Amino acid sequence: MWIDTHCHLDAREFDADRDTVVAQAHAAGVNHIVVPAVARWNFDTVRTLAHRHMGCSYALGIHPMCAAQASDEDLAELRRQVAASMDDPRFVAIGEIGLDFFIPDPNVERQNAVYQEQLRIAREFDLPVLMHVRKSQDQVRSAAAKAGVRGIAHAFNGSPDQARSYVDSGFKLGFGGVFTFSRANRVRRLAADMPIESIVLETDAPDLAPAWLADDQFSEQVGTRNAPAEVAGIAAAMAELRGISIEALAAQARRNSIEAIPRLAALLAS
Repeated sequence: MWIDTHCHLDAREFDADRDTVVAQAHAAGVNHIVVPAVARWNFDTVRTLAHRHMGCSYALGIHPMCAAQASDEDLAELRRQVAASMDDPRFVAIGEIGLDFFIPDPNVERQNAVYQEQLRIAREFDLPVLMHVRKSQDQVRSAAAKAGVRGIAHAFNGSPDQARSYVDSGFKLGFGGVFTFSRANRVRRLAADMPIESIVLETDAPDLAPAWLADDQFSEQVGTRNAPAEVAGIAAAMAELRGISIEALAAQARRNSIEAIPRLAALLAS
């Protein structure tokens, strides 16, 4: 029923019980999990996980927090691996890529260079992008639109005007555990007010745990492990917030996810 469009299943937090985590997700009705890479060193890992576990797919990319350490050879290897993966039905997107201006000493020049090259790769192979947009919403969207690529703005928390700009440019907005906190006023308003056709669901597990796994104070809850099974609860919270049925949300979220990541269609049909 549900699709987790962004889950770091390869993270060390899942090393002890990864098989159980996937089984619990399926039991909760999460029948597909998209696993993005973050750097060259985990390209093979996410691919292997996607093939090992039923109902998983993967994306290849270099995260902006890894951009400063990424060499031009890493980008060349990314392109080689993307080209080699195009016949792999479980390979679905370029990601996680983007910009992050929140981190200390963000090395904006190198982040931009790595992001721009990955946009070129996405354009060359006609693939969607899974975008990291923390404190960089305008720059990420503008560059992606100029490159002629579309995809998902993951963990979106920008302004209403920024959200509308993404939607008008053909992007979907990823919503996860953050909007379940009562004090997350801006994200909750976006989750309630943006067109339902623009919304996809995600966890960003093991990060960004929803409110029921934490306390009642809004934060990123460092140390509280999130998991893909939580998409079911996130969906229930979204349906309640928007005043729609679970069934209607499930059908629309599935359509939205396929629109954002077209290669999911064949996987979900099999």
